Amino acid sequence: MRSSFTQSDVIRALKAAIKAGISVDRLEISKDGKIVVVASSAMSAAVPQDDLDRELSEFEARHGEN
Repeated sequence: MRSSFTQSDVIRALKAAIKAGISVDRLEISKDGKIVVVASSAMSAAVPQDDLDRELSEFEARHGEN
């Protein structure tokens, strides 16, 4: 079975999180290719995000920021 994500997708997600000032604790990739960047607990408490911010971050992580 071919994966639905590429190494470039993972790199873009990590770069987007770092550029946003997020301290990455781990990166999760689901079977359908969804990439989720999980912030460290100290960072997530310090930077509150509403649902729209979180969805935008996830979209940019998936599609890259040009």
